[in-house]
Parts: sequence; structure tokens; C-alpha cells
Amino acid sequence: MNEHWSRKRQILACLHHERFVSGEVIAQSLSLTRAAINQHIDALKDYGIEIYSVKGRGYKLANPVSLVNESHLVNGIDGRCFYFDETTSTNAFMLGHASELKSGDICIAEYQSAGRGRRGRQWLSPYAHHVYASMFWRLNNDISHASGLSLVVGCSIVKSLADFGVEGLGLKWPNDIYLDHKKLAGILVEVSNSSAQKTELVIGFGINMSMSVEQGELIDQPWNDLSGLVNMPDKTELLIKLHKTLKADLQLFELKGLKAFLDRWNKFDLFIGREVSLLMAPNSVNGICRGIDEQGALLLENEQGVTRYLGGEISLRAVM
Repeated sequence: MNEHWSRKRQILACLHHERFVSGEVIAQSLSLTRAAINQHIDALKDYGIEIYSVKGRGYKLANPVSLVNESHLVNGIDGRCFYFDETTSTNAFMLGHASELKSGDICIAEYQSAGRGRRGRQWLSPYAHHVYASMFWRLNNDISHASGLSLVVGCSIVKSLADFGVEGLGLKWPNDIYLDHKKLAGILVEVSNSSAQKTELVIGFGINMSMSVEQGELIDQPWNDLSGLVNMPDKTELLIKLHKTLKADLQLFELKGLKAFLDRWNKFDLFIGREVSLLMAPNSVNGICRGIDEQGALLLENEQGVTRYLGGEISLRAVM
């Protein structure tokens, strides 16, 4: 860890979200000047951390932050783990190093300067607030065998969260995880390399742990995070659990395909049996959602019968 982040982590460790901490106390404990503390506080704000500054009282975090315990993380991950305070995006890092990677290698960051979601959308990535991670996986088959893989990832995430006691979870086809009907997490699967013999994939996922009001106002859809839970999962333990579950599920997917996950998907599917609208710009089609098939296609029933829709730029919304 470089000096840039070492100091900022030390200052962050001194701050609290329930009470103010004097700048003088922080300066003395770290043997820094008040001016240096102010500079580091301003820099932390630039990385998306909302900090209240009140003259005569000091500093206070607007909401909790959660840093990974790096040594515990590395010891708990079965495979190579790349951990950064800052990167452009975890997917971009893994795509750039794909030739050196093995299945199960994972990249985790505290901050992404260019986090990405589906359709090139920005994924807001303030420092130490959420989970940002990407895992590499190599399928010993052509790309057609990757069909439905993003749905498996969604099943892995809800299973991991449910194992921590999180209730109210749901899956939205094809790759969103919801908590109490608001978006909690997203998935971005990208192909690094593909041939008739192998397909190399980077599986990115982000989970909202503790969203600040300031960041939440920038999101154009209802969102949720884990901070309101009575027993909020520890970020490091959650990442270790996610990695273990995802590896096991992808191995099962290679052996048995998506059919091994249909029951889990149906258990958490938010829209099964509901009237929905599939938006395929500039068109849309309405019908009753009948779940998914063994290739991961959405099954939509209307007066024309049951039609399957697979991949691409399709959005799914309940008809109000």
C-alpha cells in the first residue's frame, strides 16, 4: 500500500458516523498538522466519502464505511486475489490481465474511477462504501455454453446473502438483485476471449453496502443497501463467502448447466406469474412472465402463446 492510501486509511479509521471527532485529536494521534488533516479529508471527499465538517466540533462520517481486511481476505480466498484501494474498474483490470489468470482469480477494489454497468452505464463507486469485484472464469467450450451464466451469478449472490440472514431478496432477469423490491446489486459478464475450445469470461458484480444520501440522489431508479439491516454482513466475510459460493456454482454449471439452478431462480424470481413488459427499444411486448428455460431465456406468455427471449438489450418491468 502506498503512502497516499496509507494515510487516508489511518484518518478514515479515526472517523465515526455517530459522533464528531476533533481534528486536533486526529492530528495528534497521527503526528500530522491540522493542515495535512484537512487536505486528506478533502481528498477523501473527492473519492465519494461524505464527511461533515463543523467548526469547533471536528469531523463526522455521514454514513458508515467498510474497508476490507486485506490479510483476512487473501487468506480466505482460494485462488489469487488482487486487492486495490483504487482502480479504473475491476472488470477492466481482469480483462487486461486475462492471459495470466486462472478460473477463480478475483479482483476487489475499494474505489473505481470508471465503474461500469450494463449498456455502458456508469456504476457509482465511492470509496469503502460497497462491494466491487470481478472474477475470471474459463469454460472449456465455445461461447454458446455460457448462455445463462449471468443468471447463475445472480443465484450465487442471493444464496450468499441469504446465508448471512438477509431477507427480502429477489432476482430480476437477466442480472439484477433486489432487496425489498429495490435494486441492491448488479452483474456485468464480459467475454475476454472465445474460440471453439474455450471461452474466457470476466464476471463483475457490485453490491450496495452503505449508500450516502449524496450518492443515492445520482441514481435514476429505486435502490437499496445493506446498511439498514440489524445484522449487516461484514464486507470481508461477505466477499469470501461470495467467492466460495460462486466458484462452486460455476463448477456445477459446467457439469449440469442452468437446469441445476432453476429451482433457486424460481424461488427468488420477482416477476414470475406477473404481467410484465419487455422493452426492446424501440418496441415492447407485454405478457405473463413464466420464468426462464434451461438456456436462460425469459419465457413470456400472451395471446400468441409462450415466447422465449434471450439476451441483448432487453429490460423487464412489471406492468402497473
